[in-house]
Parts: sequence; C-alpha cells; structure tokens
Amino acid sequence: MQSLDKFEIISELARRRGFFWPASEIYGGISGFIVFGPLGSVLKRRIEDKLRDRFIRRLGFFEIESPVIMLGKVFEASGHVNNFREPMVTCKGCKRNFRADHLLQEFARMSSTETEKLSLQELMDQIDKKGIQCPECGGTFYNPQQFLTMFSTTLGPYSEEIGYGRPEAAQGIFVEFKRLYECVRGRLPFAVAQIGHALRNEISPRQGPIRLREFTIMDLELFFDPEEPHCSMLKEVEKEVLRLIPAEIRLRGEEKPIMVTADEALNKGYIKTEWQAFFMALSKRFLVELGIPEDKQRFIEKLDWEKAHYSAQGFDQEIYLERWGWVEISGHNYRTNYDLKCHMEASGIDLRVFKRAKTKEKSGRFFPHVVEPSFGSDRLVYATLEYAHKTKEGRTLLSLPRDVAPIQLNIFPLVSKEGLPEKAKQLHQKLINEGFMVEYDESGSIGRRYARADEVGIPLGITIDYQTLEDDTVTLRDRDTWRQVRNKIEKLSELLHVYFDYKIEFKDLGHPIEK
Repeated sequence: MQSLDKFEIISELARRRGFFWPASEIYGGISGFIVFGPLGSVLKRRIEDKLRDRFIRRLGFFEIESPVIMLGKVFEASGHVNNFREPMVTCKGCKRNFRADHLLQEFARMSSTETEKLSLQELMDQIDKKGIQCPECGGTFYNPQQFLTMFSTTLGPYSEEIGYGRPEAAQGIFVEFKRLYECVRGRLPFAVAQIGHALRNEISPRQGPIRLREFTIMDLELFFDPEEPHCSMLKEVEKEVLRLIPAEIRLRGEEKPIMVTADEALNKGYIKTEWQAFFMALSKRFLVELGIPEDKQRFIEKLDWEKAHYSAQGFDQEIYLERWGWVEISGHNYRTNYDLKCHMEASGIDLRVFKRAKTKEKSGRFFPHVVEPSFGSDRLVYATLEYAHKTKEGRTLLSLPRDVAPIQLNIFPLVSKEGLPEKAKQLHQKLINEGFMVEYDESGSIGRRYARADEVGIPLGITIDYQTLEDDTVTLRDRDTWRQVRNKIEKLSELLHVYFDYKIEFKDLGHPIEK
C-alpha cells in the first residue's frame, strides 16, 4: 500500500479536525475554493494578526479596507487587463482546461524559468514533445490560447459599467493615494497595508490552499522619496542572513543560493533599495517565527521575462514543501512610480506630491516610489501546518507556534466524577474570562484526550485531579515534550499571559513533576 505524502496527510487532518476543506462539497465541490473551519479560521486570523503586529503596528504603518470589486478603468489603467493572462490548453476529449506551463512544470519537470519565456506555439511543441496527456482522461490538447485570469462583472442593472474582482489589494491603496497622503499630513516615507480577499480566475487550481481562485492577500505599499531612499529601520535587520539567488546567478543556469547579510546584498547591488532589503529580512524572520526553518527558505530574483509588468526588481520568497517543491509564499517588488503615474494619466488627477527645497528652482512636484511586500495568507496557513506536523511515539502532533495556535489551553478533569468536572469547569470559565482560547474535554481516557489535543496543536493541557481538591494546584502538560509541571490555580493567569507572549518558557510555569 502506497504511503500518503505530507500534502495528503495535512489535507486529511485538516478535513477531519476542522482546519479547512473543499467548498460546496455536497454539490461535488469546486476547484480553487475552500472553507476554513472552526480551527482553520482562527489559525488564519492569528497568522494575519501576527503579520499586522510585525509589519504594521510595530513599524507605525497604517491599514485600510477598500472594495473587492473595483471599476474596470482601475485595472485597465494599471495594466492588469492586458497582463493578467495565462496560457490555457483544452483537452480534446473531456474538454477540461489546464495551464499549459503548469502541465510542463508538473509532468515534464521543467522549471518556471524555462516555461515563462515560451510562446504559445513553443508551449504546445513542448507538450507534444514530452508526450503530456490530459491528467483527467489521457486525451490530447487543442492549441493554447491566452486566458484572462480576472473575474469580471457588471455594476448595476443596466450593464453599462464593467467591474473586476481585484487580483491584488494594492490597487485599492494606489487609487486612494491622494486621500491617504492627506491622512499622514503630507509626509514621506509612509506605508499602507491592506489585508483582504482577492480573486483570480485560475485555469486549473489543483493544489489545495496553495493555488486558489478566492484567497486572502496581505499587501503593504511603502511610499518614499526616490531622492531620499534611506530606510531608517535598516539597522535592526542589516546583519540578517538571506539565502539569495540573484538574477545574475540564475542566468548562469545555477540555482544554489548565496548567503549574504541584508547590508551586503545592498552593497553588492543584489537588492536595489534599502526598504526592499528591510522587508525581505523582516519576512524571513516572520516565517521563522511561524516554524519554517531558515534553510527551507530562499529569495529568488525574477528574471526580466518573469517580472510583473509593474516591477523594476522582484524577489519571490519561496519555501520548500514536500509535494510541491519550492513555492512562493511572498513577493517583494520595487514598483517605482509605475502605479501612481498610470492612475494619474488615466484619471487626470494629479497624484504627485510637492517637495519644498531650499531654493525655488529645486522645489516641485514628483511621484513617490513604492516598495511592496505581499503575502498569501492561505499559503501561510498551509505552510505553517506542514512544518508543524510531527509524529512522536506513533502519535500525531501539530507543533504550532504558541502565539498562533487556534486553541491555547485544554482543561481536563482526570475523571468525570467526585467533583472534578465541576472544579475543571470553574477553571475553564475563569481562563475564558481572562481572554484565553480554551477547550474543555472530559470524554474518554486522559491519554486519549492528550492525543486529541496534541493532534490539533493545543500548546498546554491543564489537568484537575484529586490533589487539586486538596491544595488548589493543577498539572500543566507541554504538547511537544510531554513534560509536566504543577502550580496553584491563583498563579495561572499571570504566568500564562507571559508564556504566550514568549517571555517565559514551559519550565517557568511551575514545579516539575518527576515521572
């Protein structure tokens, strides 16, 4: 019997325990849409809140919320209507559609670098040469055509105005730049983030949360004066080591990363702007905090024919996943003044800012430049789960970081009698009132309850036993090591708050219990 790979294991666990599953399953489901269940929705929100803390709150940046459906004129001006097109082939037999380049990458092991620069005819030639057949029925394909991957709709009852579902959240920031610049009282640099749903009409999404038609994107746009590009916070990360694959290395046919610090990458010209280096280093740290090791991350520079139409320089932050190999988890682009310039030309509204210099001749209006880090929330959820998944003595556990685990604490009465459930329920309610995410479980043996809690990644279990009735102490159990300590109930709230803030470790929660 063939063993399941990590993707299948995570997907099965996710369905069974309520992290995520395909949408509209009772109607057969639909590719590219998933439901985040009771545990998955909390995990996703905690990861997004962690990003908010690291990239918005601590840095003094701002967040907005703009519409998911936007005027067609916005995406015509930004270039998305002309550029968000992918090569599609249709099976002659079952009539299913597939991304031509993805077929070559999946079944012929061609890299994205190889497929990106192929014309439609060259893609078809390679499909024929490699003998690639329809994954569904084994049929052959019609010649490729370009497919617009943006959802379109009409606005209002008379169908006079075309709208598009946003494929990124960034344009909602750029078209509101004039108002936002007023909100920050006309100062640069400043940054605005947006976290919300985006839509891309993917041709053949078959990778679960990795490739969706509706997904959550986290875009941050940093506006700065190109004549004053210094990043005031670079010192905080300048010695952070990045695993970098610059374009010049890729053009030589090499894929092995070089190890450089953020300041070395700037000094050697690998990264063009200080702000971009700052966000790349911060992003690496962020993923480490989600449990993704440094050696499973890399930043790969996009070649000229791979870059987004708005990008002067782009890096994909990739992580290694067991089934899919290296997968983009965030994008880092230097967008220059592309977007503001396009929207000013299309709308007729001046989106430049005024700069007062020492002399009248040097004063004037200019376009700010933009550096953008952009994350896929759904991919972060899946990656966090894959790297958290472990087995110990034949049992499954999710070693989720304690600050993103959807349930923080599990309360167990040792047995369901003699006053222990009543005492456990009192503690359960007390900790809920203290702001913790707490689950109560008295079903089955204590060993089975521990196993259930470990499988969904609950960091701590608290057991109420007969000694609790005597001295008001409880046992705390660590999910990862299975070690146990004991402490008084009255001390728990304060200790647990600092524990989940990573200010103390498990050993500091009480006196060790020797087995």
